[in-house]
Amino acid sequence: MYRNYKEVLEKAKSLGPVTISVAVAQDKDVLEAIRYAKEAGLAKAVLVGDETLIKPLLEEIGLSKDTKIVHEADPIKAALTAVSLVKKGEAQVLMKGLVNSSDFLKAVLDPEVGLRTGRLLSHLAVFEIPGQDRLIYITDGGMNIAPNLEEKKDILTNAILALQAIGIKKPNAAVLTANEAVHPKMQATVDAKALADMSDEGLLPEATVEGPIAFDVAISEEAAEHKGLKSKIAGKADLFLVPTIETGNVLGKALIYCAKAKMAGLILGATHPIVMTSRAETAEGKLNSIALACLAKGN
Repeated sequence: MYRNYKEVLEKAKSLGPVTISVAVAQDKDVLEAIRYAKEAGLAKAVLVGDETLIKPLLEEIGLSKDTKIVHEADPIKAALTAVSLVKKGEAQVLMKGLVNSSDFLKAVLDPEVGLRTGRLLSHLAVFEIPGQDRLIYITDGGMNIAPNLEEKKDILTNAILALQAIGIKKPNAAVLTANEAVHPKMQATVDAKALADMSDEGLLPEATVEGPIAFDVAISEEAAEHKGLKSKIAGKADLFLVPTIETGNVLGKALIYCAKAKMAGLILGATHPIVMTSRAETAEGKLNSIALACLAKGN
């Protein structure tokens, strides 16, 4: 269990530098994140993209000129090349640069050079929240809009495997709904019960999965006691599976803007962790995402 991103960074540093393959690397913000990661001792990089555009940026941001560059001016081909470097074992983490997200993800899922596992790709957001004694992990508020039961199974599997790789060997996972009762008119509660049953039957990676469960019960043992509910994970949940993208999006933004949480995230479901940060993300957030990827590389 990690209490904060300082502990994540320290652990990632202790493992030694990881090689990141950057797809279409002529992106100043991404290269700055790579510089921070290199200075922190977390990672080194292979930069795939237009060399004539990358080299001036290296000088501008102060990234070492001996950083390896693989020249490929065409963005789609560059994305495929960056993915293939990970597939071949020349890098352990993939990072999106200045390339359209759909083209980038198509490269990830390419049938020949891609990083397919057979599972759905999903997003894992990780929050350091003031006043909480540990990081919390929320999925999927970034990629899948309204997943059905089989898709939720993939999303939950991706997240549990990532947490195990990061170091949480048996995560406590809350399948979030509006309440704790199964109701046929509330599909989220039906799915939550099915996922908890799958876990009990050994059909998911090792974790303690409870659902349906409301957020207040998952985050607070006192809330469970007040409601008269018995729960193994109340107040101890590590992972929160949301029913829809809107739920995850609102929850995440509420934590950031109202609770002053720090967020980082990864794309899961491929053979290797993927860093795909937004331009709005802070330099600290990008560095934290890279640190998480360094820990999750075994997944």
